[in-house]
Order: sequence, then structure tokens, then C-alpha cells
Amino acid sequence: MSKHNILIVEDDEDIQQLVSFNLIKAGFHVSCASNGEDGLGLLKTEKIDCVLLDIMLPGQNGMEICRQIRTIDEFSSLPIIMITAKREEAEIIAGLDRGADDYITKPFSPKVLIARVKAAIRRRNMEPATAAEDSEETIAIKDLKILPGRHEVFVSDKKIKLTNTEFSILTMLAKRPGWAFSRQQIIDNVRGHDYMVTPRMIDVQVFSLRKKLGEAGKNIETVRGIGYRLKD
Repeated sequence: MSKHNILIVEDDEDIQQLVSFNLIKAGFHVSCASNGEDGLGLLKTEKIDCVLLDIMLPGQNGMEICRQIRTIDEFSSLPIIMITAKREEAEIIAGLDRGADDYITKPFSPKVLIARVKAAIRRRNMEPATAAEDSEETIAIKDLKILPGRHEVFVSDKKIKLTNTEFSILTMLAKRPGWAFSRQQIIDNVRGHDYMVTPRMIDVQVFSLRKKLGEAGKNIETVRGIGYRLKD
């Protein structure tokens, strides 16, 4: 089986080399770019399985590059992990709003980074690919319509672009409307039991999901002391 190719878009050469070394050691192929424009060029010429995208880049920043990637249909489900030196929630939410699947803050453990990359690729590979999944019935709740097999979401017939994680959370809640799921249950379902993420990260993802869904997002209720549910 061919190795997965990871694109690193990072202008700090020391970090670029450190991340490359650890990814290669873990069995990945690596492509590197020092700015967003070169990164977009590599996406169009090489088969990339996951992007590690620094936010602070010369020229167009990582947020803008992430947004541009998501406007290209063939990259709509490409895993993107944002690398940030900041821990402010507003910046994390901004990255998720622009289509990032995950984020990791500097300084980070190489082992954690590798785990995040593997999990992101694994989630993409688990996306609908079988006949059974393709034929899965549409989920319709009020103005919300979810097509699991096609990985599409509509609100009042308007298509909404969600990240893989946001789609997984919404689908999980929609399959059992009215049912309260704990944050840990959501983590285990959308990330896998071995994924290194905190319940606070789920809160950030749900915040972003609500925002993208607009009025329909108000149907995702916070269940105090437990987690979340979708009103039926």
C-alpha cells in the first residue's frame, strides 16, 4: 500500500524540518511549502492526503489559504490541521469556520502531531464508500436535511459546507433526535477512542457548527452537565 503524502505549509524552517523528520520516521511521504501560494501549487500537482497549515504565513495567511482550499471541490474533504502559536478560542473558531478539521498549538509533541494526522486520514478513509452507506436514508428534521451517503447537509434547501468533524457530530445527533450525548460519547464517535482531544474542543466544534447552520443551529441544545442534543 502506498504511503500517505502530507503537505506541510510552514515558513519556519526549523519547525518544517522537525515536523518532516517525524512524519517520515512515522512512515509518511512529505511535501513542503514555505508560503500559502506554493502550498496551493503543490496541491494541484501532487496527491496530498492531509495538510498541516500554519496560520502565520508570509503573504496570505493560513486562514485565507484554508478558505481557498475549501472552495475547490476536489479538496472539499481533504483533512486540514491548522498549526497555531496562539491558544485564543476566537482564532481556533475562525480556523474551523474556514474549513479546518482540527488544530494543534505550538509547541507540540511530535507524538501528538502524528496521532492527529493518522486520525484525520483515518476519518477521511471511513467516509461513505460502500453501497450500504450510499443508500442510507436521508435524515430530515424541520428545515435540516442530511444525506449521509453523499456527505451533504442542507438548511431550507441551501447547501451548507461543514468540516468532516462537524458533519460527524451533526449526523450523530440527528440520528437520535432528543437524545442527550455526553461530550465523551461524541469524542469516541467522531474521533475514535484513541484520539487525543479534550471535551472543550467539542464545545468549540459545536459552536462553529451552530454558526454555520444559522437559525437551524439553535436546535442543537446544550444539556447542562452532560453534553448536547438535537431537538426533535
